[in-house]
This record gives sequence, C-alpha cells and structure tokens, in this order.
Amino acid sequence: MQTERTSPPRRKVRTNHLRRFIAPAIGGVLVLAIVAGLRPKPLEVEVGTVVSAPFSMSVIEEGKTRIRHRYVVSPPVGGYLRRIPLRPGAKIEAGATVLAEIEAAPASFLDDRTRAEVDARVRAADATRLQRESMVERARTALDLAEKEGRRQEDLKLKGLISQSEWDKAENEVRIRERELHSAEFTLRVAAAEYEQAQAALTQVSQDSKSVREPLRLISPVDGFVLQVFEENARAVTAGMPLLEVGDTTDLEAEIEMLSTDAVGVLPGAEASIERWGGERPLRGRVSLVEPGGYTKISALGVEEQRVRVRVDFAEPLPPGASLGDRFRVEARIVTGHADAALQIPAGAIFRRDGAWMTFVADGGHAHLKRVEIGRHNGLFAEVRGGVISGEHVVLHAPDALTDGGAVAERAK
Repeated sequence: MQTERTSPPRRKVRTNHLRRFIAPAIGGVLVLAIVAGLRPKPLEVEVGTVVSAPFSMSVIEEGKTRIRHRYVVSPPVGGYLRRIPLRPGAKIEAGATVLAEIEAAPASFLDDRTRAEVDARVRAADATRLQRESMVERARTALDLAEKEGRRQEDLKLKGLISQSEWDKAENEVRIRERELHSAEFTLRVAAAEYEQAQAALTQVSQDSKSVREPLRLISPVDGFVLQVFEENARAVTAGMPLLEVGDTTDLEAEIEMLSTDAVGVLPGAEASIERWGGERPLRGRVSLVEPGGYTKISALGVEEQRVRVRVDFAEPLPPGASLGDRFRVEARIVTGHADAALQIPAGAIFRRDGAWMTFVADGGHAHLKRVEIGRHNGLFAEVRGGVISGEHVVLHAPDALTDGGAVAERAK
C-alpha cells in the first residue's frame, strides 16, 4: 500500500522566513535612532551678508548752540548809568530800541583830554566802518563769482561731464561765500553803530558844562534779543564797561567739542546731523570751521582729554513751532569719511583671534572660519579689503561652541 507525503503549507514557510529578518531590522532601526539621537544638532545662528554699498564713517559728540554774531554793548564814555529796564529775552530792533542811557559826568579838569580821546575814537570808528564796507563789497564779489561758477558746474553736471564730488564742492563754495557775506554785513552794522555812538559821545563832551546835557542813548545795533544784562542798576560806569549782550537767535550754529584725534579727520564742508536737540527728527548741517587750537578737558571719569571745537552751520530751518536758543545742548553726528561703493561686512560678524580679524562664512549648512582684512570701521559695518567676497553669508555674533566646519542653521527671524 503506498502512502502519500504531505508537505507543510507554504504560508507557514514564508512566515518563518520573515521572522528571521524582523529582529535584525528592529535592531538596525534602534541603532540608527541611537546614532541620530547622539549626533550633534546644528547650531542656530544669525546670518548677515557681505555687500558692496555706500560707506560712511561718523563721530558722535555733544556740544551746544551759540549765536554766531554776538554784540557786547558798552558805553564809549564814562558817566552815570540809568537803570536798565530790559531783561534777557527782550526783543530788540536795530536802530530803534534804546538799550541804555548814560548821563554825562560833571565837568572837570580832564574835559580836554576826554574830548581828545573821544575825537580819536570817532576817527577810529569811522576808519573801521570804511574797512567793513570794503569787506562787504569783497564778500559780495566773491559770492557772485561762486554763483557763476556754480551755474557752470550745474550745466556740466546735467551733461554728465563732472563727478558728484566736484558738484558738491561748487555748491559748498556758494554756501561758504553766503556766510561770509552775511558775517561782513553784520560787522558793518556793528561798526556803523559804534561810529554813531562815538559821534554822540563827542557831541556830549563838546557841550558847555553849564548847559543841560541830554543823556547818551545806546541804540541796539542789531535785530534780535537781549541775551544777558551785566549791569541793570543805576550807577557810575566807565568807558568800555560791558552792560548788555545782544544777538539774533535765528543766527545759530552748533559748537561741538570733539577729541583732537577725531577732529583731525574732519574737513570744512563735511556733512553733519544735529541730533537730540529736542525735535522729532535730526537737522542737516555742515561743518564750517575746525578751530586750529585745542584745549584740555577733564572727562567724567577723571581722564584728561585734548578737545577741539568744531563749528557746524544749520543747513535747514527749524520745523514750525520749534525753537532753539543760545547755549542749548545738542549732539552732532559728523561724517569723517565716505565712499560711494565699498565692500563691507557687519561689525558683529568679525572678531579678533591671534591678532587677526576672523569671521565664519556660512555655506551649505556649515560654518567655515576665514581670515579677513579690515579697513575703516563705523561701528555698524567694517570695510573689507580681502578675505570674503560680495554676497557671502557670515555668522553674526558667533557662539563659543561654533568651530571650523561646524553645522549651523539660520535662526528664524
């Protein structure tokens, strides 16, 4: 009798075959998970870009406003001063407002000498007035020449035949000549007022001592305001004694105190920005003068510093409703260097290592340490002279854990 063989089911064979691979697969997955868990994660960093753009260097320093042309009123002869009713801030008008009245001193054996002195003062005041008139004519001629040159430069600029810097120089020359003319006209008004006062003094001392003498009236030489009253009480005064200080508060400039090492890089005509003066926005200005002499000042930390006064003209009027007076505190940002196009890197991306400037360049998820050559520095950006190229991404404020070739990921902003 023949028996039949029975073979195991194929499903059972396949199940056993699969079971042999399940355990190794699970083990492999666990190993991969452990390796992935132990693998260091990329550091999250902020990234900046190396760009080619206009580059400016500036210095921020404190200072104060000051009236450009001030006038100290003093009597040309001695006498008895009547009480001055004016107070600081009082508005005055040139040729109309009486600032002070001086009563003549009694006649004495010095009258002849006083008359000779006053006569000499009249001649000197007249000579000064004529000199100031010639200065006004010279300043007006220089302004006309600068304006003609400015118009020629404007035509060349429209045709693209000169650079922007040449046009800026011509425009700045016109502003300088306008300021010089304004200053010359002011000094002429002052000289004319001094001449009139000297003539009045001569008339006074020439009168008969027995006749009733009119008081000598000191008339305001300028439009503006009374700044200070040095002597308001009635008393005897001598010739040349300061009584009041007057000026025009619309004729303001900023006087900035800079370190001498910073002032070396400042040139007349440099752009400036008047900040923290009390208004909502900064005011444009230009450097008019860097004083050639410095002085020593003790800082708040007790350190001796060599300072230089830099004068800045306001290049635009004050906003409506805003007012600045004499000796008001301001801050000025003065441009000490400028380039129309310069390769620059964010200041937070560079650091010193072994005496050299270094940076981390982010590329393909990794940071590569590079040495860079740095030029000028303005606090926000640094001029790059080598080591990186425009468009490269650099790590800002690199953490201490970051190493050359380390994995990085840009932090979400």
